[in-house]
Amino acid sequence: MKKAIYHRKTCRACEGYDLEKVFSLKPTPIGDAYVTSEKLNVIQPSYPIDLYMCKSCGLAQLADVIDPDILYGEYIYVTASSTGLSGHFQLYADSVINRCAINAGSLVVDLGSNDGTLLRYFQQRGMSVLGVEPAAHIASQATASGIMSIAEFFTPDLAKNIVAKHGRAKLITANNVFANIDDLMSWVAAVNELLDDDGVFVFESYYLADLVQNMVFDFIYHEHLSSFSVRPMQSLFERVGLELVAVERVATKGGSLRYFVQRPSGPLKKDGSVVEMLTLEESMGLYRIETFMAYAEKIDGLKEQTRTFLAKAKNEGKSIAGFGASITGTTLIYHFELSEYLDYLVDDNPAKQQRFSPGLHLPVLSTSALYERKPDYVLILAWRFADQIINSNEKYLHLGGTFIVPLPSLKICS
Repeated sequence: MKKAIYHRKTCRACEGYDLEKVFSLKPTPIGDAYVTSEKLNVIQPSYPIDLYMCKSCGLAQLADVIDPDILYGEYIYVTASSTGLSGHFQLYADSVINRCAINAGSLVVDLGSNDGTLLRYFQQRGMSVLGVEPAAHIASQATASGIMSIAEFFTPDLAKNIVAKHGRAKLITANNVFANIDDLMSWVAAVNELLDDDGVFVFESYYLADLVQNMVFDFIYHEHLSSFSVRPMQSLFERVGLELVAVERVATKGGSLRYFVQRPSGPLKKDGSVVEMLTLEESMGLYRIETFMAYAEKIDGLKEQTRTFLAKAKNEGKSIAGFGASITGTTLIYHFELSEYLDYLVDDNPAKQQRFSPGLHLPVLSTSALYERKPDYVLILAWRFADQIINSNEKYLHLGGTFIVPLPSLKICS
């Protein structure tokens, strides 16, 4: 019988043994495991979320790895449900096509393609597209909608099968999925197998430097096995004969990087961006434990402020809802220990409504509950979208309600 979780002793990028724990979060159940009423009696175990840093290459990573079949078996997140992501992907496709000079008819493969949102924009520009999405029910929906998707995990063997059937890819994309891979070396070897000689691998992932500077600690959760930065990525690709030639900063996910990787003789010229980000990382002490000790202190201070405010409101008999039934919301509720203060959650995503939050089983209602139940306070768990949420729900404010934004500093909006 397979174990639900194992603790790795080596760095997943360089296989070094010198891992140092730099930051610990409260253990949580699987963050997106929102359950139906029939499963309320099923105990959802909590798993550790401890961030380690490799002293050899600098990769920040979780060492505790949950079996992917458990982690993704009932995966319900779809790209289209994420605020602003569809528009971001449209701009992304246009930008990458222009920068990498991808011609109509070229093969574009998206790894972790989800519902095919990104590939649809490449398809509209005349490219041949193929998705790789391990969540079978999501892959089949994407295929039915016209985006052919393979329902498998990406491996060197699958890469060889794709090459045999479709040829090599001029462009491989992977967005907010590369951080979810445990066996990075095998995955990068598979990219190397699939990539055409003049092809480009472009991936986007939340950036460790932004995670620290912007207080986005709730992006550390079980699916996110690695928190990438430029130094370890540069050395990882060098190991398989690929080259990181450029990076771009993007605003999604609280601050992300877009990485451009190719063969040493590839089509893109170096633009100085890699050296620039390496200098930034060094100047902010990104690879020093002292940086993370200061980070943890700041987060503990915000936790105390938030709990003090909510405890006072509860003592006064006020009702409090949470806005945002997401993985990051699970991390935030557990680490800030907020469950005793929240009466229920609200969310715009119909797939989350009428379900119950992981472990704590807070009911998830439609945002119409803000107007039907009129809670005194709404704690915005999806705090990176606070401005959009507040603007979309001004009527709640006019009815006398108050929004609480816990990060990056505590704000009260009434």
